Amino acid sequence: MRIRAFFFRLAGPPIRGSYSPNRSRSLNKAPVRRMLLLTLLAFLVAGCSIKKIAIKNLGDALAESGETYASDNDPELIRGALPFSLKLIESILAESPRHRGLLLAASSGFMQYAFAFVSQDADEMEQQDFARASEMRLRARNLFLRARDYGLRGLETRHPNFPSDLNKDPLSAVKSADRKDVPLLFWTASSWGMAIILSKDQPDLIVDQLLVEALIDRALELDEAFNEGSIHSFLIMYEPVRRGVEGDPLERARGHFERAMELSGGFRAGPLVSMAETVCIAEQNHGEFKSLLGKALAIDVDEKPEYRLENLIYQRRARWLLSRIDELFLIAEE
Repeated sequence: MRIRAFFFRLAGPPIRGSYSPNRSRSLNKAPVRRMLLLTLLAFLVAGCSIKKIAIKNLGDALAESGETYASDNDPELIRGALPFSLKLIESILAESPRHRGLLLAASSGFMQYAFAFVSQDADEMEQQDFARASEMRLRARNLFLRARDYGLRGLETRHPNFPSDLNKDPLSAVKSADRKDVPLLFWTASSWGMAIILSKDQPDLIVDQLLVEALIDRALELDEAFNEGSIHSFLIMYEPVRRGVEGDPLERARGHFERAMELSGGFRAGPLVSMAETVCIAEQNHGEFKSLLGKALAIDVDEKPEYRLENLIYQRRARWLLSRIDELFLIAEE
């Protein structure tokens, strides 16, 4: 609309009145002037199209850049680089708000950054500075919720009104999701679930558990092998806080652990660390705790480059957990 108004303002009002030589020259020049203005308009419109194409291409490239980070061998380098990448993604999304690939990248990126660097830092500093650790956990929760919001926006690109439908009837809403939606279902549910785990004092978030469970259970139903067991790996941590389900939650978590290990071929440290931290501590199984974390630390991070960064981050957590063994277990192993 702005371009159109600009064009008509340059063209000026139509020429009226009786014939004169000056008028004839004006009339002769008018088609030329209008042609130039039309050419200018074409360039302006083309400029808008070029900008949209450039934004889309950049968005596509950013959305597919995750493998570069995943294979990196320097977690601290990624810690410093990720915030810039995430803010760049948000800037592109401001211009292209329905770019599904970017929405997925934002959801997964904020989730992983919050989990690997913010939440972990909070855990490690808690004994030295409880107040600072609390601040870090609040930041992590906010980042998890940002990841959730991008995930919901991504799901809405294929399923109009998905967030409101999910709030009204979670089980009915997720039935519309298909296999193409599994990545967004997973990252939305996992980031939302992590926010809930950090929000024991936030009833307004805890009541969202049924929504999280509808999303993750639908993802599991559609593609339980997604990302070589990532859904099962998340559910190891989540099952103990799941509500209204019969049976032993730790046994359910153990079942997810076994399946995650099978699907990953034993090359991922995440299931081992999650099992040790979630189930072994709850059962006070000192021996299995040490065994699982030992296996996590024994993984050669170069054997599967696509898991290198993830494994390094989980190995850091494994070492931290082992350093706290006397605090985590009431009775030491005999």
